[in-house]
Amino acid sequence: MNLTTLLFIPFLLYGFLTSDFKSEQKKYVRVREAYSEKEAAVKSVLKSNALSMESVQLLLISYKAEQELEVWATDSKHSTFKKIITYPVCAGSGVAGPKVKSGDLQVPEGFYHISTFNPVSSYHLSLKINYPNAADRIRSKGMNPGGDIFIHGKCVTIGCLPLTDDKIKELYILAVEARNNGQSKIPVYLFPARFGGKLYKNLTISHKNNPALISLWENLETGYRKFENEKSPLQFSVNANGKYMFQ
Repeated sequence: MNLTTLLFIPFLLYGFLTSDFKSEQKKYVRVREAYSEKEAAVKSVLKSNALSMESVQLLLISYKAEQELEVWATDSKHSTFKKIITYPVCAGSGVAGPKVKSGDLQVPEGFYHISTFNPVSSYHLSLKINYPNAADRIRSKGMNPGGDIFIHGKCVTIGCLPLTDDKIKELYILAVEARNNGQSKIPVYLFPARFGGKLYKNLTISHKNNPALISLWENLETGYRKFENEKSPLQFSVNANGKYMFQ
């Protein structure tokens, strides 16, 4: 998705290098407004899960078919992540399967992280995902894989994850706090559906004649099951065929 406000990226990247990322972000009106409106609610969610703003760390998981974004969190007092809130993804685009080229309207499928915070987004506030990753570049087979995939406000999309302006304020605060606590990479796992669920079973039936897609989903499910068992961020590499290899 092309966002003209990405012209501000050089300054935003500077924020990653400062010791107080939160202060840099709060120089922007929308971020200050988000804290004014939503900080108490965010603190309440964390407190109800025995977590705190001062040391929270995040991990995000989205399921395309269900149109949901789960927020998982931990802090210095806990050894594993737990789910603290689920946000509806209020609009979708494309079909089942990964994003492979610019303009295909697809939401990516794979293992990513937040690469950029945008407090002046055309979509209120936004968190950029590091698509394309190494696996995506291999699967694109020389085509332009596209980019500019965000979790953002409003309720429109051509491949992003919109949460509405109201909910992106909460998630943005959580992400700023995690980054300010030293979490340089917030993982974002994007899956076609909940593996083992009814919607995923329907997808495998409808795409049974597409072995490459089924193989990709099986590879993603391996990572999904590993996280489900361990509740900690995945460590992985990508082989020459674009397959995720988990440690």
